[in-house]
Amino acid sequence: MMGGVRFLKGHGTGNDFVILPVGTPELTPDLVAAMCDRRRGIGGDGVLRVAPSALSGVDWFMDYWNADGSLAEMCGNGVRVFARYLATAGLAAGTVPIETRAGVVRAVIGDETISVGMGLPKVYGDSSARVGGLELPGVAVDCGNPHLVCALSDAALLDSLDLHVPPGHDEEFYPSGVNVEFFVPVGDLHVRMRVHERGSGETLSCGTGAVAVATVALASAGRDTGTVTVDVPGGRLTVTFDGAECHLAGPAVIVASGELSA
Repeated sequence: MMGGVRFLKGHGTGNDFVILPVGTPELTPDLVAAMCDRRRGIGGDGVLRVAPSALSGVDWFMDYWNADGSLAEMCGNGVRVFARYLATAGLAAGTVPIETRAGVVRAVIGDETISVGMGLPKVYGDSSARVGGLELPGVAVDCGNPHLVCALSDAALLDSLDLHVPPGHDEEFYPSGVNVEFFVPVGDLHVRMRVHERGSGETLSCGTGAVAVATVALASAGRDTGTVTVDVPGGRLTVTFDGAECHLAGPAVIVASGELSA
């Protein structure tokens, strides 16, 4: 690793990240994987490197990497934790634009909750996921990164899915891999979900995954606007659609800081 480099650790509903402050050198896949190793490294679902943005009117770029060392276009919980770091470090307050590989998003920093405008997701087809011996139909949703959302009617089935290995998917349809979500309704515009994230495995939460699931749940209810409550293993997120874009909201906290020793 990089001895002497400062880091922080944060999470949003259990989706945890290693945060590297501004000035940290460029990353490599091996370095990211080593830092995210939960037994030999710091541990995390990914790495957020804080870097200056080259865009006019935007100060910060979120250089986000998955736990396996692969690059990702966007991370909904990651950008909220990124914004919490900026606020904690005195680098931003209120509403802050953040550059990501999927474009610029705007985070609204509150005392406990951070929300981020995610644009409007795009539903662009049908596909399916394979888990064990099951073939589960799903909907393709683009949230700046690719998702496959599978609606289930049985909560027991949701709980029993083995997500220790990546769900099978159509590799021609998703040539760069896909995040796969499974959800069941809990009430009106209220769902419970699990997710397998490409490059990270099953995680306690996925912000863009919650947005993808909320998009499908809202459409299934025959609505264009409204707030969908999404319960994930790590807590609760809300996704509000106002007709122009959707806003992902939930807690984001910094829990530790330290220095890499090797």
